[in-house]
Order: sequence, then C-alpha cells, then structure tokens
Amino acid sequence: MEKFRFLTNNVWCCWDNQPWWKERGLDCSSDARSVGIARVYEELLPDVIGWQEGDGKFQKHVPRILEEKGLNYGYVSGNITPLFYNKKRLVLLESHFMIYPVSVPGYEGEFNNVNTKAFTVGVFKSKESGKTIIFATTHLWWMSGIEGKGCYRPHSCEARAYQINLMIDRVEELREKYNCPAIISGDLNDVYHSPAVQAAIARGYRHAHDIATDFADERNGWHYCFPDGYDNYENPKPFEEGIDHILVKGEPEGFVKRFERFTPEWYNPVSDHFPAYIDVEY
Repeated sequence: MEKFRFLTNNVWCCWDNQPWWKERGLDCSSDARSVGIARVYEELLPDVIGWQEGDGKFQKHVPRILEEKGLNYGYVSGNITPLFYNKKRLVLLESHFMIYPVSVPGYEGEFNNVNTKAFTVGVFKSKESGKTIIFATTHLWWMSGIEGKGCYRPHSCEARAYQINLMIDRVEELREKYNCPAIISGDLNDVYHSPAVQAAIARGYRHAHDIATDFADERNGWHYCFPDGYDNYENPKPFEEGIDHILVKGEPEGFVKRFERFTPEWYNPVSDHFPAYIDVEY
C-alpha cells in the first residue's frame, strides 16, 4: 500500500494589486500571492494538485518557486484549471481538458463567464506499484440559483449539475478503460446538498468527508478575500456550507484516510478558498 495526497485549490484570479491593498502596504497581485500558493505545496507536499482560477502568472511563478526549493512538479495544461503532479512518484498516462458549454439544454441563459468554467482530468500511474488513479479538477458556474440570495441567475443550480455530469461522463470513460479509482474535485460553487454535489453522489461518487476513516474536517473552508479587503479569520460556517469538494468512486475499502482543509493564518490574504486535500492509501 502506498500513501498519496490529492489537493484542490482555488487560487483566486486577481492579476494586479488593488487600491485597498496598496493603501495598507499589501499586495494581492498573482505575482505576490504565488509565494503563498507555493508555500502551501512546500508544506503539504501533495502528489497531485488541481487548480481553479490559476491564471498564466500563477502557472509561471509557482512551479518556478517550487523548483527553486527542489520540488519538481509536472504540468497538465487546462487553461485556468490545470493539474500539477509529483514527477518523482507519478507518470502521466493521458489527460483531457474541456470548457463547459455556455448554454444548458432546456434552460435559458448563459452559464460560462469568458470560458473560465471547465475541467481537466489526468490519469496517473505510480512508479513504485504500477497502480493507476484518475484525478479531475473543475470550476463550475458561479452565480446563485436561489432567488434573493447573492448574485442570482435562474437555473444556475441546474447548470452546475449539468456541468458536473459532463465531467463525470469523461471520467467514467477513463474508469472503464483503466479499471481504477477516480477522484473528482474543485470549486463546485455550491454546497453539499446542492444539485451538483448530489448529481455526483447519484452516479456513485462519495464525498471524501463522509468516508474518511481517520479525520474528516467539519469546516467549510472559505473566507472573505477580495479586491476590497480580506478577513483575518475563517468563516465559521460548517462543512455542509463549503463549496470546495472532493469525491471518489471505485475506491477500495479504507481508501480515504483524511479529508482536511489547510487554514493557517498566514494564508488568509492569499485566497478566499482554503485548500482542501485528502490522504489516501492505495
């Protein structure tokens, strides 16, 4: 049995420093925050990383910082939803990237802002054991589907469910080909009891939180961090209110050991999403 760590991270796509931050001698540009993102991976040493909102500057700076620290990660192209993987332990067998359609069959409206909503999936093989595992990262449509709650657009909940099913369709094709476990992860922009998460559960996926044998984090993993400022504390809402999820299918018994959110105080000005990760044995 080998131990692996899989991590999902929305790194907040903010290219340039903003007035609120400048006035306080801070810097929220992606150039500056790349140092914090790289520090996460230096401390946690994940084997596979799935990004959301990872613009070109992040993709340039973070791997460079990690390489300077002696950590060499392979890169799987996926626009702003790329994957990174530990080249010392894993070999990439194949990968796929898809931008979700703007429209959703049967519903009026557009549900992809400037093609930022997409998924990337990779099939990885362990150099030690030869076992394979599938990992996907996605960023689903962002607006609220509940009238009167935040930025509202009708049918947004249905759009997210449609999008996650498109990703699962591709992942299931790969599961059939490789006969191995699959992990789907990312910023689903909706909570545990939402149509999107429940659509994945209906197709046989289980939330890592629900099956972790050693530890299941009960926090929601989100806090305020935007151009007009940030909170220097965690959002107190429970796990069910989180929008960054990790789900698995086809896993052996006892596969997920830990489901955890990484929430050190120094990370508060780095992104509004705390990284989430799972430790598995396979």
